[in-house]
Amino acid sequence: MSGNELTEVEIIKAASRHLRGSIAEGLVDPLTGAISPPDTQLSKFHGIYQQDDRDIRSERTRQKLEPAYSFMIRARIPGGLLTSAQWLGVDRIATDYANQTVRLTTRQAIQYHGVIKRDLKQTVADINHATLDTIAACGDVNRNVMSPPLPALSAVHRQVQRYAESLSEHLMPKSRAYHEIWLDSKKVESSKDEVEPIYGDTYLPRKFKAAFVVPPQNDVDVYAQDLGFITIVEDSVVVGFNVSVGGGMGMTHGETNTYPRLGDVLGFITPKDILAVAEAIVTTQRDYGDRTNRKHARLKYTIDDRGVEWFRGEVERRSAVKFEEARKFAFVANGDVYGWHRDDVGAWHYGLFVENGRIVDVGERRLLSGLRKIAERYNTEFRLTPNQNLIISKVDEAEKAGIAEILSEFGIQNSQRATPLRLNSMACVAFPTCGLAMAESERYLPTLIDKLDAGLKQYGLTDKPITIRMTGCANGCARPYIAEIALVGKGPGRYKVFLGAGFAGERLGAPYLENANEAEVLEALDPLFARFAAERNDAEHFGDFLVRAGIVREVTAGRHIHDN
Repeated sequence: MSGNELTEVEIIKAASRHLRGSIAEGLVDPLTGAISPPDTQLSKFHGIYQQDDRDIRSERTRQKLEPAYSFMIRARIPGGLLTSAQWLGVDRIATDYANQTVRLTTRQAIQYHGVIKRDLKQTVADINHATLDTIAACGDVNRNVMSPPLPALSAVHRQVQRYAESLSEHLMPKSRAYHEIWLDSKKVESSKDEVEPIYGDTYLPRKFKAAFVVPPQNDVDVYAQDLGFITIVEDSVVVGFNVSVGGGMGMTHGETNTYPRLGDVLGFITPKDILAVAEAIVTTQRDYGDRTNRKHARLKYTIDDRGVEWFRGEVERRSAVKFEEARKFAFVANGDVYGWHRDDVGAWHYGLFVENGRIVDVGERRLLSGLRKIAERYNTEFRLTPNQNLIISKVDEAEKAGIAEILSEFGIQNSQRATPLRLNSMACVAFPTCGLAMAESERYLPTLIDKLDAGLKQYGLTDKPITIRMTGCANGCARPYIAEIALVGKGPGRYKVFLGAGFAGERLGAPYLENANEAEVLEALDPLFARFAAERNDAEHFGDFLVRAGIVREVTAGRHIHDN
């Protein structure tokens, strides 16, 4: 492929009739459990990924059977807010069509695994009947808009939640394809008559992620987003936002021209300019992003190639909004708050740790059943966090004891096993369903944390919070490159290890081990824990110590992450 040729995905999008393709026809093809390769690309815009069970792939090949195809479906939930009624709908779909689990994502959404093709259309319809949808949850468009997971804590948080919902709606694709295919809406006479005023006929070059954040908590990892709105509050009033652009976590092993990147702050805007500025940023990426190389197609590369000043000027020209000088703010952490806490109007909220976001009944910890009982009995809200956890929210004083009793009855209250290291952990799904996984992640990280916790205990560090994240490949779905300890899969049982990121998500980690197995990881980290225990300053975080002590170099610009 020459540098001027469009990628195959671009050609598919251009011929798709605004994301229709032949998806409808493929759903009724009884000869295969899959859909066609072009439709597999288009289905992502509808919130759907085709997958197969890699645990049994080889055996099925030996038996001359096609892979055990199924589909992952992701719902779009701006700010991660669900009512009790919606949660019951989420639960029923998991029970009826998926693999008896709900997976909380790192973008405050939910996804189902194991849905087979004959159930796919009904599952999407049922998600819509639960007053949710899956449109734009994946694909080359703006995805689920994130916001601080507990907007009920203050009027500021409630206001920011509304901004997130407004932005999500504004950047929604306008094609009627989703409604035609999945909800049997009347078909438009010709897709040529449809207009995508923001995205155009071929949408964006790659995915796009946006988030709002309220300092001092950086719980959405705002610098990892293509577009971030950092809330500036003065005298308890939202006066505006610092706008950050160009964050992104994905890279490819061995290709040094790919890298994770932290966002740059363009400047300050007032709330009335949110939509105009966001649209200008999206359309600038639409027009200037690389459509010839998907590994170079994210906004972060557009900005690095053309420069922040050029990008700021183009956004100002398109939006007719002049950025003011950025206002001062500070972040202290990027994790969640656990246990019971009360908001400004007297309601209670319980931050519930959900290891790696998997809601399932296992042994005495019956998480799916317990949350179902709470939703059936109480008119609460369920808030999904950016760290794969859940907040049982908007609980009256009179209801608190009853909910606590259910948490205990089903064995799902936060336990002593949930050490600070575990509470600050995240993992992507990886095996057996992700086609890109090179190593285990969700199924393995809990075991590794057991062993790391033993080492921390030896040095009196059990109560010290350290962020740790694991992914099965280099794409960075669990945002590993801004964790103090990151393990990125390279092959079965082997990981590239990054150390030294900032506890508040403001600094990238540096490569430390290139291709390590578990024994090598434990052997490398043990002396670092010993030095941290003996040499750290008061209140110093692990990543900061590693940089200060010269154990790893400071990495703030992603393009330098591969430097020696």
